[in-house]
Amino acid sequence: MVRALWTGASGMNAQQVSLDNIANNLANVNTTGFKKQNTEFASLLYQKLQRKQTDNNGDPKPVIAQVGTGVRVTSLTSVFTQGIMQETGNNTDFCVEGKGLFRILMPNGTEAYTRNGNFQFSIESDGVTLATVDGYPVLDSDGQLIHFGEEYNMDKISVDQYGGFNYVDEDGNQVSLGITIGLAQFNNPAGLDKLSDSYFIESANSGNPRYEGEDGGLTISKIHAQYLEGSNVQTVDEIVNLITTQRAYEMSSKVISAADEMMQQANNLR
Repeated sequence: MVRALWTGASGMNAQQVSLDNIANNLANVNTTGFKKQNTEFASLLYQKLQRKQTDNNGDPKPVIAQVGTGVRVTSLTSVFTQGIMQETGNNTDFCVEGKGLFRILMPNGTEAYTRNGNFQFSIESDGVTLATVDGYPVLDSDGQLIHFGEEYNMDKISVDQYGGFNYVDEDGNQVSLGITIGLAQFNNPAGLDKLSDSYFIESANSGNPRYEGEDGGLTISKIHAQYLEGSNVQTVDEIVNLITTQRAYEMSSKVISAADEMMQQANNLR
């Protein structure tokens, strides 16, 4: 019965983590570029009640007597499926179609990565720089800042489907500026470390970034200007998971209640 108490408690703890994760997914249903997480469970160690199982004739049975000790959360796995493209009409909004992530320069000089393409032009003394809404510069395919001098009219700058910036000159001709939005891919994107504001940083689990345009083994992503990628959270699925988690939590709590009542009855025996 004591084992049942610990087993029920482990179930409640695991379902509480699952509930926290579902709440976070639902809270970010409208967050641009957000990637949902799935809760993964695993059973705990099993205890052998008997080392040998034999029948009345002394012959070994085909199974042994083992009882589990509960459940634990093994991981919260990010799912990098494509979110819905949402048209905004803003020239500095970009949506990635594919596995690429935008390269962002953080204040400490390291690179971060995001699927949130809600960018703005940051005014500088010698022109403008493409940056996130938090003010972090967006990097090009060479790892440099995407900067435009004062001589450019930003209304005449466009971006093609592969992230290349073009400019319409005085004669109406479209001229390539030789600047391409930088995108990176990872062998295991689920292993990326998550920061706030939909930013990711590389880790030992994700592996090193592989830059599109440099790594010939990658499938090049497409970029859609004037679009943003919505969250990939499916509300219906999360509500179903919420109900399942609630029921599992309730059943685990009833196991504890039942074990407690049985212990009370055993203590009252005379």
